Amino acid sequence: MTAWLPGDWSDAVLLAAVPALAIAIDRLLGEPGLRWHPVAWMGRWLAWAGERLAPRVGEQRVLSDSRVFWFAALSWCGAAAAVFALAWLFQAWVLTQPVWLAALALGLFLKPLLAWAMLHDEVLAVERALGESLDAGRAQLARLVSRDVSQLSPAQVRESAIESLAENLNDSVVAPLFWFALLGLPGAALFRFANTADAMWGYRGVRGGRDWTWAGKWAARADDVLAWVPARITAALIALPAGTAAGPGRLPAEAARTPSPNGGWPMAAMALVLGVQLRKPGVYTLNPEGRSPEGADLLRACAIGSRTVLLATLAACGALLGVLA
Repeated sequence: MTAWLPGDWSDAVLLAAVPALAIAIDRLLGEPGLRWHPVAWMGRWLAWAGERLAPRVGEQRVLSDSRVFWFAALSWCGAAAAVFALAWLFQAWVLTQPVWLAALALGLFLKPLLAWAMLHDEVLAVERALGESLDAGRAQLARLVSRDVSQLSPAQVRESAIESLAENLNDSVVAPLFWFALLGLPGAALFRFANTADAMWGYRGVRGGRDWTWAGKWAARADDVLAWVPARITAALIALPAGTAAGPGRLPAEAARTPSPNGGWPMAAMALVLGVQLRKPGVYTLNPEGRSPEGADLLRACAIGSRTVLLATLAACGALLGVLA
């Protein structure tokens, strides 16, 4: 049985249903407002700190690269410790309450640390927008990705949407559930902080007029470490029903085509299961023998994503009870 669960079996059974409750809340209620969203709070602090840590391009450097790195690393560690401690204190208090109330509270507070319904709906909206016009499809895609979408073809818009769906299946669902199963709410909160920090700091060069080469290095590596196991679980859950199409022989080789140690795994699994190419020009091509994605492929990708979320949720609930070895 997972260490943070109570020893009483009947209580543990109810608390083990927390991942399923969080996913149900996600589908029924969606995202909380930004004012109340803990990930938005993390983002605001990261934006404030990033402006003070990453040197502005063109200005005289005050700190050496090594000092920029260590100041950023210590800032990350301090904030991560605060996030973990606050979540731990809240969870410790909640677990002293009646078990039904504890399960409800944990489900409500786990929900903002994961997001599937919004991702699913945003990806489907890309295909609907493409049905109106290419410009509308590009504009909708820009809500999902940070790359320049202004010159993308319809096939490239679909490729980018499928890539975003696959990668965020890990970052937004499987990894938070994985760390919740291991460490409870503090584990899920720590991962979301690390993933948000990577998204805001983890750049290899210049972004927003600031040089993140050293300021973002720790954040990027920390996210790589925390997402390493979940990314491979996500790929396995995507590929599992597909049999040999995305079997163990092809998946590692395709995943290795991307520069990311983790992002390539769910994206490669999705490309192989759908039988399509997924490309980032000048960087990688996943499943180069595949065809260009069509409209139906976005619908299939969302269906595969929903199945993956269901399997991940069941696995997390089972792991919380010690059913999985």
